[in-house]
Amino acid sequence: MSIAEADVPTDTGRRRLIRPANGPSLEEINGTVSIAPKEAGFLRSLVSFSGPGALVAVGYMDPGNWVTSIGGGQQYGYLLLNVILLSSLIAMLLQYMAAKLGIVTGMDLAQATRAHTGPRMGIVLWITTELAIMATDIAEVIGAAIALHLLFGMSLVVGVCLTVFDVLLLLLLMRVGFRKIEAIVATLILTIVAVFVYEVALAGPDMAQVATGFLPSAQTLGHGQLIMALGIVGATVMPHNLYLHSAIVQSRAYDRGTDEGRAHAVRFATWDSNIQLGAAFFVNCLLLLLGAALFFGKPGDLSTFGSLYDALQDPALAGAVASPVLSTLFAVALLASGQNSTITGTLTGQVVMEGFIHMRIPLWMRRVVTRLLAVIPVVVCTIVFNGSEVALEQLLVYSQVFLCVALPISMVPLVWFTSSKRIMGERFANKTWVSVLGWVATAVLTVLNLQLIWSLVQDFI
Repeated sequence: MSIAEADVPTDTGRRRLIRPANGPSLEEINGTVSIAPKEAGFLRSLVSFSGPGALVAVGYMDPGNWVTSIGGGQQYGYLLLNVILLSSLIAMLLQYMAAKLGIVTGMDLAQATRAHTGPRMGIVLWITTELAIMATDIAEVIGAAIALHLLFGMSLVVGVCLTVFDVLLLLLLMRVGFRKIEAIVATLILTIVAVFVYEVALAGPDMAQVATGFLPSAQTLGHGQLIMALGIVGATVMPHNLYLHSAIVQSRAYDRGTDEGRAHAVRFATWDSNIQLGAAFFVNCLLLLLGAALFFGKPGDLSTFGSLYDALQDPALAGAVASPVLSTLFAVALLASGQNSTITGTLTGQVVMEGFIHMRIPLWMRRVVTRLLAVIPVVVCTIVFNGSEVALEQLLVYSQVFLCVALPISMVPLVWFTSSKRIMGERFANKTWVSVLGWVATAVLTVLNLQLIWSLVQDFI
């Protein structure tokens, strides 16, 4: 048997706990990070639990977000700010559920899904999830390659191939300890935030229109706006992050034997997640504000990183704030974003492979396989289209749309598991209103995804 079941009493009732036979996910870091004692103050406890949220937030501000958010601002001004707000709130809800699932059951989302489905369905879901991870990795590869091209003038093909060597970077980081990896990621996030706070402050967005942009608008449902909105949702609410978060929260050495210990961990993991996702929301808003404040209504195609890089130093487009410094900072932040996301992509690939098909392979092999699966289509696309940056960024946009289509496949089991008293126990199962919000979000995204697919089919007919 692949799983073993046992009735485990809790302080508030009985629940069915399913333990995967292949052990906890990310076993090499599981329970290795110490936490502050329960009697410690709020701030000290929060610091000890902080870290997993940063790794999750990385996925919400990767290069895929840059294309969709800046492009949304350039094309539609401040109109789609409400989409970023809504998708960020959905992300906070889903990541809370993912963290709670991992802490309470001791399983990540992949393990829990596999435990409640047959082997064949497990393989289908694994393939779908791997494709979503590949789509995420494609965005990272393209973003890093274009950043290297902009900063150092190297060809896109060379830049894409160089991203394979981030395997060495990850293996080095894994040797210094998981806590240090979290600190490095957090530092890179702060760098990205600082760059865009500076650039948006110079751009001077219209704050009255910014406030209006956060309100729902019927204009958002137009065909072009809908495609861009779904791209933003796909780039903001990341399905692979649900698997990752449910695994890495278990890196903390919280008391797994009592409901009080698990409740304490859920509380501070939620604080950590919401604070970091709040930062990601802020970054995505800054990206859209930059596109809207500087380029909305301006002539020319600004839909690529290269064109944005050039526009930031072109007084005819960026106005008085244009300078080579802005362009360089933009490219540096883009490179940091792409490399930052590398860490989370590798860890997620390991989680879903071990969880869905119970296969454990060396980390270096997992990283090489994951990166090559992302690099090959990008290299082919680059060669076929003669190194066209436009073609690469079209590939990036469609990869984000695919993430949006794949999202309900991860959301449905997550909401189901965390709403089940049999699985979570009475104390930890979602409150009715939380379950309702989760199912409503799942239903809305599914309907929008079907509408997107139909729109794309009509375009090809």
